[in-house]
Amino acid sequence: MSQGQQAAALDAAMNQSASQLGAWHPVCALEDIWPNMGVCALVEGRQIAIFRLQDNQLYALDNYDPHSDANVLSRGIVGDLSGERVVASPIYKHHYQLRTGVCVEDASISLKTYSVELRDDTVWVQV
Repeated sequence: MSQGQQAAALDAAMNQSASQLGAWHPVCALEDIWPNMGVCALVEGRQIAIFRLQDNQLYALDNYDPHSDANVLSRGIVGDLSGERVVASPIYKHHYQLRTGVCVEDASISLKTYSVELRDDTVWVQV
C-alpha cells in the first residue's frame, strides 16, 4: 500500500470513529453560561446540562435526575466533594460527579456524560 493509500485509509478510519462517537453541535456562547453555573441545551432530542467552572472548564452530562424523575440538574449547585467537582440536584440534593456522571450517594446510578469543548467562544457538545 502506498503512502497516499495509507493516509486515505487512516483518514477514513478516523472519520468513521468520529461518526461513531457522535456529531459535534454548537450550543451557546461561553458568556451565556455564568461561572460555576449550568445551562440546559436540547441537542438531538436530549436535554444536556452544561456547566462552566470559574476557570472556564466545561462539563456536560444528562440534565435528568433519576432520583427526582425530573430534568433539573442544570439548575443544581456546583461544588467540590473531596477534590471531585460535582453538581448537587436542586430537588433531593444528590451529588453527581461532573467528570464521570456517577452519583456520590449511590454509585449504582450514573448519568451519561458528553464531550464538550470551547471553539472561538462557542461551546460545542458531542452527542
